[in-house]
Amino acid sequence: MKLTLRLRCIALILALCLPGYASAQVPTIQVDLELVLAVDVSHSMDRKEQRLQRDGYINALRHRDVVRAIKSGPNGRIAIAYMEWGDPDFQSITLPWRMISSQAEADAVAAELARQPIAVARRTSISAALRVAALMIKHNRITSLRQVIDISGDGPNNIGEPVAIAQADVVRQGVVINGLPFVIDRPHHISSFFSVPDIDRYYEDCVIGGNGAFTMPVSDRQEFTTAIRRKLINEIATRRKPQPLVHKVQFKSAPKTYDCLAGEKLWDAFQLE
Repeated sequence: MKLTLRLRCIALILALCLPGYASAQVPTIQVDLELVLAVDVSHSMDRKEQRLQRDGYINALRHRDVVRAIKSGPNGRIAIAYMEWGDPDFQSITLPWRMISSQAEADAVAAELARQPIAVARRTSISAALRVAALMIKHNRITSLRQVIDISGDGPNNIGEPVAIAQADVVRQGVVINGLPFVIDRPHHISSFFSVPDIDRYYEDCVIGGNGAFTMPVSDRQEFTTAIRRKLINEIATRRKPQPLVHKVQFKSAPKTYDCLAGEKLWDAFQLE
């Protein structure tokens, strides 16, 4: 009950953050895409990776190819929001809903994002992030043909609601979930105990979903910026099912085979030691 109430409060705050919401006479805004960028800031991501991740989104938003993709739609405009997440009760709305239809607007949104500090969380609740992102879409004053949650991270869900339950519910609402899993080898990283070696498969089977949902795994820190830009272009420009890019792209098709409670089991094993 407490979590449900909190999520509703978040949704209301997000709605109020949308310019012009206070006026009952303001019409619903029509865009081609509502896109929530849901970014992992749990301890499994070190500070350098978090910085690279943020800079990757900032640079992508400024890139002319991303702006060209935005302008290619029927309305020539998308709505975008940026959320950093970690624990079940930690979702930081770094950038509330913003409209982008030109290079100038894209640059302004990127500059706004660049000014914000990077949040830090402890554990990893993908399920709560999906729930809040879905509420952000549901409670804004925006309409579109496509609603997408772009979730990135390097570890499995290890606290809160099972991710498969949240994923299925969000997909039933018509929202597509795409993933940017970080498959980065860090054998000496203290938080590697809570990671799975094939996080890309975990995202494929347990996190993404919806029509044309896909993952784009990142295996090297130097790929952050390029992968994020190409993933955004793929999400924005695609009318239906995305097409593969130069980077490895996996589309959701086969039945689930991965243990979607792998993260919770790792945490329980750690607690017993």
